[in-house]
Amino acid sequence: MDKKIIGYADRVSVAPGERIRFMVSCEPGVARYRADIVRLLSGDAQPGGPGYRDEVLESAVSGEYPGRHQAIHPGACGVVAHHPAFERLECLSLQAMIYPTLPGARRACVLSKMDPAGGAGFALWSDPHEGLVLALGDGRDGVREFAVGLPLIAREWYLVQATCDTASGEVWVRQRLLESYALDGSSGESRARVADGLRLACEAPLLIAARGREDERGRTVPECVFNGRIERPCVASRPLDEAALESLRYGPLPAALRPAVCAAWDFSKAMHGDRIVDLSPHHVDGELLNLPVRAVRGSNWSGEEMNYRHAPEQYAAIHFLEDAPYDCAWEPDFELVVPRAARSGVYAARLVSGEQEDHIPFFVRPPRGRATAPLLLLAPTASYMAYANWRDGFENELSELENGRLAEVTPEDRYLNLHPELGHSMYDHHADGTGVCYSSRLRPILNFRPRHGSLWQFPADLHLVDWLEGNAIAWDVLSDEDLHAEGVECLRRYRCVMTCTHPEYCSTPMWEALHAYTQGGGRLMYLGGNGFYWRVAWRDDKPGVIEMRRAEDGSRSWVAEPGEYYMSFNGEYGGMWWRCGRAPQYLVGNGFIAQGFDHSSWYRRKPGSFDPRAAFIFEGIGRDEVIGDFGLIGGGAAGLELDSADRKYGTPPHALTLASSEQHTDSYLHVNEDLGHLYIAIGGRDDPAVRADLVFFETPKGGAVFSTGSIGWCSALYHQRYDNNVSRITRNVLDRFLDPAPVGPRT
Repeated sequence: MDKKIIGYADRVSVAPGERIRFMVSCEPGVARYRADIVRLLSGDAQPGGPGYRDEVLESAVSGEYPGRHQAIHPGACGVVAHHPAFERLECLSLQAMIYPTLPGARRACVLSKMDPAGGAGFALWSDPHEGLVLALGDGRDGVREFAVGLPLIAREWYLVQATCDTASGEVWVRQRLLESYALDGSSGESRARVADGLRLACEAPLLIAARGREDERGRTVPECVFNGRIERPCVASRPLDEAALESLRYGPLPAALRPAVCAAWDFSKAMHGDRIVDLSPHHVDGELLNLPVRAVRGSNWSGEEMNYRHAPEQYAAIHFLEDAPYDCAWEPDFELVVPRAARSGVYAARLVSGEQEDHIPFFVRPPRGRATAPLLLLAPTASYMAYANWRDGFENELSELENGRLAEVTPEDRYLNLHPELGHSMYDHHADGTGVCYSSRLRPILNFRPRHGSLWQFPADLHLVDWLEGNAIAWDVLSDEDLHAEGVECLRRYRCVMTCTHPEYCSTPMWEALHAYTQGGGRLMYLGGNGFYWRVAWRDDKPGVIEMRRAEDGSRSWVAEPGEYYMSFNGEYGGMWWRCGRAPQYLVGNGFIAQGFDHSSWYRRKPGSFDPRAAFIFEGIGRDEVIGDFGLIGGGAAGLELDSADRKYGTPPHALTLASSEQHTDSYLHVNEDLGHLYIAIGGRDDPAVRADLVFFETPKGGAVFSTGSIGWCSALYHQRYDNNVSRITRNVLDRFLDPAPVGPRT
């Protein structure tokens, strides 16, 4: 059945008494829908699973709502409001350096200030056949175009220039390849004449990398978006010769040209935000729409400096993308003021119309500054955002080989395939092949759903929620966003902090808060695999968006360009935490070592499990008992992505390896960052490094860490209605970690 109702919320975490808004869009055929707020208790409806369960929260939201379609307008561009500096445009000079990534796909707009209704103004285009095209219109006699006539080459830097002298009627258009090739057939120029008296001024906004129109709400909607990089665009009010234009390419504006320049934007300025800075005396600054990529190499990058902060003039470009979204900016359909008596937990707005259903999840945190339970569940919302609308199931031609089974295409997958405007995950590529380095939650995220067919991230994390609820354990929840913003203080209110199955993405404030918590006597239960692996940055001035750069090493679906490893949001070095000197083993005792997606395995106890320090963990567990040879993901507790202990990566010297998994298939491969050279036997059958380690160690002041080393661990909790050794071990650890008495002798 095709999906016909989707939505998102303006917040992912909300406290009692606070407001959260929900935005909904319906396809034709859904005239009305019912909305209720539900507390999610379980999500896995497969045979043998706990089933989907929720409970309705009494609120004013419950009721019927009219269905309507709300459009998404992706496309990253720059928007500059009309300014008096442009009103004296009797003549014109335009210049920029451009690096087109899809020049042969379709016509795209490099620079535009044209009234879409009347046709007055100017625009600079990239055409698949004609190369650079200058469009001029006065609103009376139509729009005339002047083209170089030579196609542009993809992924090469060009200097593009155009002038129009309305007094003489002379028009000049030029594109010049900045690299030197023996046989360059893409550089050229053309000259033409127009009738005297052409007027170029109009009051439309100026757009960089797009043509614009207004929607019914008066918002700028980008069209014909340019894919690629643009550097140092400028607009002047008189025709400049080649020498004058050349002097505008780099550095400050020449004093002699300042009266003629209407605007010249230097993208090396204010790189951490959305403002684009004009160097002219008019200060015609603009704003970026839909998160084009900043801190990328410009036309003059020399390779001598890899950090854009040290040589910003070499990173004075912005990469624009036709399929980049940030905030869908839909109108809200309903809102909830969370009741002050609401329990902390996982909630959703449940939308139902006939057989159609959708859930918009969110987290109700405890009242700000308080804890309502001794246990905190940390929801990995940064990882949910990284995987948001992941298209691997239908875009990766190797997915069936990697997973060892036929691909299952869900209704959400089909909807994503038909609606690219919903955006991508950080594992995908943009239309021009560029890796996706920004992700936003202000859009429908169709794999952030309790009933999603893939037990990965949020649906898998509901196994742990089910276990907590089924065992009547009191708990609070906070999101990664909360932890990033509030730091260690929001953790210190709890005796124990528990992660979900896959907290892969972590910012510096998040990492430092967790480390300070364990070093200050806190107890951490890491119940997943491949955690704390990639470093991300949040925009503190822009809600709901993260950045990452897949730099140098690691299991990467794409690779950042050389010199682009530093994140634009905060200037930090991106990539793996291990490459930043903070391997996961240092924080939680084990770290990512292998992955495979066919069958899950089990654990056997190791000598460390018989150390008296670990006796409480294995109370009620036999000496030779196989641990976790069952589970709802692959049939075992050790599966999908595995972590192992390793002293060389930072596992504390006193850490105990309690158990290790065994007999993984050859679909489980040793991760490349741990290998100096590739060799044949890196699969689970031959390589002893391919394993999950159960790890325990004490931290100062009576704290401790327990790590399971497997994404599949929580899928085994429900087996035999929680009466199993995975559930028993987890409960043993939790009960001891909730005990206020110091854990172990190390203080």
